[in-house]
Amino acid sequence: MFQFREEPKSSDIAAVRNILHDSGFFNEEEQEVGVSLVVERLEKGPSCGYFFQFMEESGRVAAYTCFGPIPGTRSSYDLYWIATDPALRNRGFGKKVLEATECEIKKRGGSRVYIETSSSALYVPTRSFYTSNGYILEATLADYYAPGDSKLMYVKVL
Repeated sequence: MFQFREEPKSSDIAAVRNILHDSGFFNEEEQEVGVSLVVERLEKGPSCGYFFQFMEESGRVAAYTCFGPIPGTRSSYDLYWIATDPALRNRGFGKKVLEATECEIKKRGGSRVYIETSSSALYVPTRSFYTSNGYILEATLADYYAPGDSKLMYVKVL
């Protein structure tokens, strides 16, 4: 049985660190950024602009998202992070936490969700996940991350 919660707690720092590290998708610097957003939210509260959905199974964080409104827009949101504990993959947790996040964004008045990812081969499953959940490739920034590694920007209208 799983449940969702929005408010981070101090134990989420280690949970997010472990999920990001064990996933195999994020380098050390990216992992630190992901963890720092949990810390910032714990220190500053909602005013920091970072919001979360944590999906727990038996008290363990199975998947999570970090999202927030895009400054200067009326109803656009960024999905900064989505990750599932690799030991729990292929059980639909990613889809469920994404759907819960989209519902929360709609409640907050959001109408568009943007996601950025890499064009590298490592992220083929990630891109497939986004398109299978209704996201459309909106833009490509060639060689953004490195030569041959473009930034791909996906969008979904809610």
